[in-house]
Amino acid sequence: MTMNEGTTRCLIIGSGPAGYTAAIYASRANLNPVLYEGIQPGGQLTITTEVENFPGYPEGVTGPQLMEDLRRQAERFGADIRRGTVTGVDFGVHPLLVTIDDGTVISADSVIIATGATARFLGLPDESKYSGMGVSACATCDGFFYRGRTVAVVGGGDTACEEALYLSNIAKKVYMIVRKPHLRASKVMQQRVFDKENIELLFNTNTEGLFGEEFLEGAHLIEHAGTDQERRHDILIDGFFLAIGHKPNTDVFKPWLEMDEAGYLKLEGVTSQTNIPGVFAAGDVADPHYRQAVVAAGAGCRAALDAERYLGLL
Repeated sequence: MTMNEGTTRCLIIGSGPAGYTAAIYASRANLNPVLYEGIQPGGQLTITTEVENFPGYPEGVTGPQLMEDLRRQAERFGADIRRGTVTGVDFGVHPLLVTIDDGTVISADSVIIATGATARFLGLPDESKYSGMGVSACATCDGFFYRGRTVAVVGGGDTACEEALYLSNIAKKVYMIVRKPHLRASKVMQQRVFDKENIELLFNTNTEGLFGEEFLEGAHLIEHAGTDQERRHDILIDGFFLAIGHKPNTDVFKPWLEMDEAGYLKLEGVTSQTNIPGVFAAGDVADPHYRQAVVAAGAGCRAALDAERYLGLL
C-alpha cells in the first residue's frame, strides 16, 4: 500500500456539532482546515429523529438535517471535508502526525479532536429496532416527547437518578430499572428519587426485551434472575431511556493524551488545550456532564479560536 501524505495547518477529527463548528470558525480564520468525518458522519445526532432545543430552529429540525446544515455551512467557507477514520496518531513530533484508515498520513500544525462519545446500550436487538421510536440515551434531548406518558430509566448511578428526576417532571410515571438491590448514586440523589411520588424503583431487575407494534409499547423484565425468587413480568411504557454511561471515543489517543478514569480528555484550565501543545478537544469527547449539541457547538468554536491563537504564535 502506498502511503499518501498530506499537510494542513489545522486537522479536525470528527463531524458532530463540535467538529463542524470548529471547521466553520477555522475556515473563516483562513486556517484551511481538513476535517475527517469518522465512523459516524454527522455524529450522534444523525440517529436522532427530532431536535427541538437547538437555537435557530423554532419549528424543530431532524437530527440529520441539522448536521447537513452545519456541514454545508463549513463547506461554504472552504473546509475540506473527507470520509475516513483515524487509526493512529503520533503526538510526540511537530508537526503532529495522524494516520487515516486508507493509509494517508496527515502532517498537521494543530489538531482538534471532536470524536464524541458513544452511549452504552444493554446489547438487546430491540434497542436498535426501537431507536428513535421509544428508545433513547438522552432524557434532556427527548424527554419532552413523553409529556404525561409512562417511561423507564435503566441504571442506578447518579446519571440514571438525574435522568429519572428530569423525566419525573414531564412524564406521568417513571420506572427505574436497577440491576442491583440498591442505587449506586450519591446519597443526595438517592433521597431525591425516593421522595418523588411518580418514580417507582424496580431493584434486582434486568430487561430481557422490548415490545410494540410500530413504536415501543413495553418491556419484558426479569427479577432476581437465577434465584428461586426469579419472576418474569412486563411493564407498559412509551419511552425507554438508557442511563448506564457513555464511552468517549478516545482509544486511539490513549498513549498521548491525559484522560480521566472514564476516558474523557482532560483540558487545561478554561481552554480546549490538552496536555500536548497544538492538540485541542471539543464536544462530548471532553464533556462528561452536559452532552448537548449546543454545548458541543460552543466548544467547537472555542477549540478553533484556541488553535488560531496557537498557530499565530508558531
